[in-house]
Amino acid sequence: MTDLAEKIIAGDHRSIARLITQVENNAPDAVETMKQIHPHTGQASIIGVTGVMGGGKSSLIFELALAYRTEGKKVGIIAIDPTSPFSGGALLGDRIRMTELSMDEGVFIRSMGTRGMMGGLTSSLYDVVEILDAAGMNVILIETVGVGQDEVDIVKIADTTLVVLVPGLGDSVQTIKAGLMEIADIFVVNKADKTGVEQTVAELESMLDLVNNQERRIPIVATSAKEKKGIQQLVVQIAEHQAYLKKSQTFEKRRRQRYEAELIEIIRKRLMDFIFDEKKLKTTVDCCIDQISKKELDPYSAADQILGKILK
Repeated sequence: MTDLAEKIIAGDHRSIARLITQVENNAPDAVETMKQIHPHTGQASIIGVTGVMGGGKSSLIFELALAYRTEGKKVGIIAIDPTSPFSGGALLGDRIRMTELSMDEGVFIRSMGTRGMMGGLTSSLYDVVEILDAAGMNVILIETVGVGQDEVDIVKIADTTLVVLVPGLGDSVQTIKAGLMEIADIFVVNKADKTGVEQTVAELESMLDLVNNQERRIPIVATSAKEKKGIQQLVVQIAEHQAYLKKSQTFEKRRRQRYEAELIEIIRKRLMDFIFDEKKLKTTVDCCIDQISKKELDPYSAADQILGKILK
């Protein structure tokens, strides 16, 4: 086992950060380390937090992390932010909002940019979750970008998905109708110190009444991260949902789906790297471009030739 892998399993924060940077940058050295730490994964509870922008997801995660630390659990936080068009890094940098947590040795916080990925996630997320899992984090909290209705990919990786809404945004059902309703394991009405929280909860309850094929009714928890209300109730609901997953034998099914999604993502990344690796394809591409310019070959036939060589 490499020295880096050993340090990560021991929970060394610098080593964790180093490997995360490597996987984000597709460094070849990262692959061997990821292979070595994989047998040490599978113990962490993975909680996804998604929902509308301005819903207070970061503040909610901060309070959840404090609650889990009170229980003596180690917490990993992954904050997915919009990507800077200049640096390629995370634009918002949620660590600024969590200064108090960043001083806690039992908490590791990482902001990541989406880097153009749809669904509110980043392609390196699967690796980062494995790294934090292998490093001994008991709970991993993942905050998605907050772009709205297309953030459904979180369900591929999270054991429990929280969909966060806030009162005062108009019709709550309209807000979540496309996709987010189907992925919610728990609805969280945050900023419950504001007026209109009762109406938002009532709208959600009415919506759930229309769903007749539920094996488990999705709970609705009203919270106020600002006033630290409802956080412990949310922790209890998360624990109850994870107990339900194991009792109903859904937990292993979800983990298998996560590994399937991770495997497909690794294959996709490697194919893309191969296709756009100039060292491997430059000669072929240059030749095709010459033929296209001379009208001896059309672009579609050229693409067929290149893909044909890759898929052989």
